[in-house]
Amino acid sequence: MTAEVKVAWWREPTRTQWYAFVAAWLGWTLDAFDFTIFLLIMVPISQEFGVPLTAVTMVFAATLWLRLVGATAAGWLADRVGRKNPLIISILWYSVCNAVAGLSPSFGFLLFWRALLGIGMGAEWATGAVLAMESWPPRSRGFMSGILHGSWGIGFALSATAYALLFDHVGWRGLLIIGVFPALACVWIRFYVQEPDVWSDNKRRQDETRQRPDMPLRTIFSARLRGNTISACFWVASGFCAYYSTWALFQTYLRTQLNWTPRQIWWPLFWANIIVVVGSAIWGYVADIWGRRPAIIIPAGIAFFLTPLYLLPVNFYVVTTFFVLQGLFGGSIYSQNPSYLSERFPTDVRATASGFVFHQGTIVGGLMVPVLTYFAVDRHCGFAIPMLVGTMVSLTLVIIAVSRGPETKGKALTAVVQGPL
Repeated sequence: MTAEVKVAWWREPTRTQWYAFVAAWLGWTLDAFDFTIFLLIMVPISQEFGVPLTAVTMVFAATLWLRLVGATAAGWLADRVGRKNPLIISILWYSVCNAVAGLSPSFGFLLFWRALLGIGMGAEWATGAVLAMESWPPRSRGFMSGILHGSWGIGFALSATAYALLFDHVGWRGLLIIGVFPALACVWIRFYVQEPDVWSDNKRRQDETRQRPDMPLRTIFSARLRGNTISACFWVASGFCAYYSTWALFQTYLRTQLNWTPRQIWWPLFWANIIVVVGSAIWGYVADIWGRRPAIIIPAGIAFFLTPLYLLPVNFYVVTTFFVLQGLFGGSIYSQNPSYLSERFPTDVRATASGFVFHQGTIVGGLMVPVLTYFAVDRHCGFAIPMLVGTMVSLTLVIIAVSRGPETKGKALTAVVQGPL
């Protein structure tokens, strides 16, 4: 007779699987730093180049639009040649673009390079998230999905810290230039990260059967996947609308309407993003017990009622307290993005599907920034009310979209070849 030995969840993955996860974690964290630092410096950029703040937000929107290009291209490449090399290329891409943008002699030059940065950003998520989720055992995949996606909060917290400590010394240009340092992570990834076994097995089977979806983007809209793809797009787009309504203009609101200093702004931004990391882990744990859908729907519902509590008051302590608390709920509804998207699509189109679905959402969500800025500045509504409406409506749509999607908790990711259409 033999007794079943229960292995601790963190000992179940091999060293190779841990390396793959750390690579994706680093890529997403550093991606967050390079992207969110721009949100903190839109006002000084507007002042230096003499352009309206609404125009500066279009730089942000252009970055998001090109993320879809990078995600779709990198997803196609990752489904054909593997996850590792496209991940390396993506990190190098967004690091260099951020540094060059810091040298901008004109607003047009800045717009060009920050838009190009979006290609690398989109490529990173499409390859890194799939690399991590394919490599990780199903038992704790939801929890590690929360750890992975929550690392965006660490990157945002680092950018807020850099802004508070360095802006007065290096200006907005210096904050962009230091964004080149993430490129160093590529050296470690090159030598220590391997392709996931499920992708390697799928590639071998494709070669043996000579069946592969040469047009994976078309495949995810085929009859057998179309409904799943559309419902996933609705869910992710709603989530991004909620995210950018909550986070993108919050620091601009504090600076322009409440007249907070950079160090005051640091407090809610830094701690809210740290709480996002904690919240994402908590709801990731919930996802492995109750399922992916409850881990998104429950925090979204709580976040709905928290939104007015930090946007309507003006007291420093009240605003800071409830915005930090929002990080535990509204900031954590994205914990299952890596796992839930990876589990909803087959291996041979997984990177393409995840990249496309995720980044079409960034385009829709990114439109919220110039729209909210238009109402806040051009229509003289102030930032609080547009942000309030945008956040609460978007959270409602998230709940509707996820409640209509499938439950994938515990799903094994297999190497079964789906074949062409």
